[in-house]
Amino acid sequence: MSGKPMPDRLVLLGSKGGPALRPGGPWPSSSLLEIGGRTIVVDCGLGVTRGLVDAGISLKALDLIFITHLHSDHLLELGPLVHTAWTAGLATPVNVFGPPGTGHYWRRFCQAMEFDIEIRIVDEGRPDIRELVSISEFAEGHVLDQHGLKVTALRVDHPPVTDCFALRFERGGKSVVFSADTAFFPPLADFAKDADILVHEAMLEEGIERLVARTGNGARLREHLLASHSFAEDAGRIASDAGVKRLVLNHLIPADDAEIGEVDWLAAVRKTWAGDLTIARDGLVVELSGAKAAQGEETA
Repeated sequence: MSGKPMPDRLVLLGSKGGPALRPGGPWPSSSLLEIGGRTIVVDCGLGVTRGLVDAGISLKALDLIFITHLHSDHLLELGPLVHTAWTAGLATPVNVFGPPGTGHYWRRFCQAMEFDIEIRIVDEGRPDIRELVSISEFAEGHVLDQHGLKVTALRVDHPPVTDCFALRFERGGKSVVFSADTAFFPPLADFAKDADILVHEAMLEEGIERLVARTGNGARLREHLLASHSFAEDAGRIASDAGVKRLVLNHLIPADDAEIGEVDWLAAVRKTWAGDLTIARDGLVVELSGAKAAQGEETA
């Protein structure tokens, strides 16, 4: 080990929109943001624990966790992540920030795991996990200002979920914005103004019908997708209006359609965005030093 600080980076742990898993497909929403020495997890969809380990993170070093909203593809593995870290030796506080209802989820998870928690405290001498975890529920506006890290939230448009928030992280002159799940929402451009990276959800119109056919409940699912999510062109409009340095298309819908490839995402977003661009895939790294691309992602 050289002892040098790790470079600030964004790791896209899970890149698909929606909770369903299909053979060989990507995992639901979760991201790792390492900025100014802080290790930050944004959303905890299924697969987040494995993704963090694969990204080289010691689970004992869990620090800050942010949940954008309570849909399962953003929340399902919050409890299992913290519990797995605890069984791996976590003994320092973990601060979880989420919308109203996050505390209820955590309390019920601990109740469901009560037998395991109690017996490990006695049998393995572990600290009480329920006392290690602090839950802070936030609304729009200021979320955190600590040791140079500033976090703010913007309520976005994701019906029928009303408590869904974009998040802006700022530290040491660098800024990263996550759109969360949202329909096209022009105020997001002001919120993301001049950010180094905007991570924005994206949907492709040509894939919706096939996705609906595979998933079932066609008319209602189609109605939800069109009312609650953004097309790739919309993400490009927000990025252009905000003047961000790099746009990262994430929470892709659909992300596991064999007839849709990176070229299709590029064709859609290039109608409205001419700047640096990354199309998410699981495990992809984006360095924050000048929002530089890493590990071969699309930069066209």
